[in-house]
Amino acid sequence: MKPVVEINRLTKIYNNLRGIHEVNMTVQQGDIYGFFGPNGAGKTTVMKIMTGLIKAQQGEVKLFGHPVSTHYEQAMAKVGVLIETAEAYSYMSGRRNLELAARFYPGIGKQRVDEVLEIVGLTPFQKEKVAGYSLGMKQRLGLAAAMLSKPELLILDEPTNGLDIEGMVHIREIIMHLAREERITFLISSHLIHEMELMCNRMGIIHQGRLVREGLVSEIAQGSATLEEAYLREIKEVRRLAAHA
Repeated sequence: MKPVVEINRLTKIYNNLRGIHEVNMTVQQGDIYGFFGPNGAGKTTVMKIMTGLIKAQQGEVKLFGHPVSTHYEQAMAKVGVLIETAEAYSYMSGRRNLELAARFYPGIGKQRVDEVLEIVGLTPFQKEKVAGYSLGMKQRLGLAAAMLSKPELLILDEPTNGLDIEGMVHIREIIMHLAREERITFLISSHLIHEMELMCNRMGIIHQGRLVREGLVSEIAQGSATLEEAYLREIKEVRRLAAHA
């Protein structure tokens, strides 16, 4: 079975010399893949290249076997995306925002809008203006919009960022439900390692623009009391090798 996501030697260097360097990643069908690293490590850059928002200087991204750079429509046909913050028209209701988004997809109508509202728990609030939504509700609305086209892969950039504990738990429960019941594959970036530990089966660790470890969460955490401890051990070793290079 082909991987859902294949990233090979992906490189993008900005004028300030920060960016990503020869990133290689693989996401298999059925994964909840955690893309972990501190703020500024390069997670959003990778995701923006994956979804065609910016161009790489080197390397290739394939989604469902299709190169994003040359076969964008085929690559993105089964992909839902929520990058950075969830955007919506604040003066419209949550439902109206979804109805407008649904126009971009052929064959997506009222029934699917009803379905995604129910999945993310916004049915009781669908007629309220987004201006009155909490941050967690706005994130759930963004997730609902990303799900409209019935994607097989959802790419979510920091979906729990800025949320309180209840909001984080709600988003996590939705993701795990969709992975289990809808068979959706997830690529989720975060700088919150506890969230990765609770939610993901596989992960990649990015540090200063380089992917330094990829594998099963259980393998990465092996020999450590927590995933956080394993991460700190991994970064310590990366720094030791860099110092002696």
